[in-house]
Amino acid sequence: MKIDRVDHFVLTVASIDATCEFYSKVLGMDVIEFAGGRKALAFGAQKINLHQRGKEFEPKALTPTPGSGDFCLISAVPIDDVVAHLNECEVKIEEGIVPRTGVTGPIKSVYLRDPDQNLVEISEYE
Repeated sequence: MKIDRVDHFVLTVASIDATCEFYSKVLGMDVIEFAGGRKALAFGAQKINLHQRGKEFEPKALTPTPGSGDFCLISAVPIDDVVAHLNECEVKIEEGIVPRTGVTGPIKSVYLRDPDQNLVEISEYE
């Protein structure tokens, strides 16, 4: 077997509405509805499916917990523009701009937290 790419991953959240507002306003993702009213955050050719804590879709992670996510997203705009936008949205930057290594080479990253305190890394390839 050989895996090609990520299609989607799931975040368990305390509030689907608060999560949708944050990811659409701050990160520019599209909120989509699918499969009987479930919500997801779409960007590029991927999505993040959302599970409401205590009402998770089966099957689910063994221990679904809001705030346990830690992932990296690649920006379509320069990292300096990302920082300016985060400042405009009054989103605290946890760390950055810092050098890191992405799957295909060096990246510049900033770290922030979403409403559930998931760690979100936003990066630009150098």
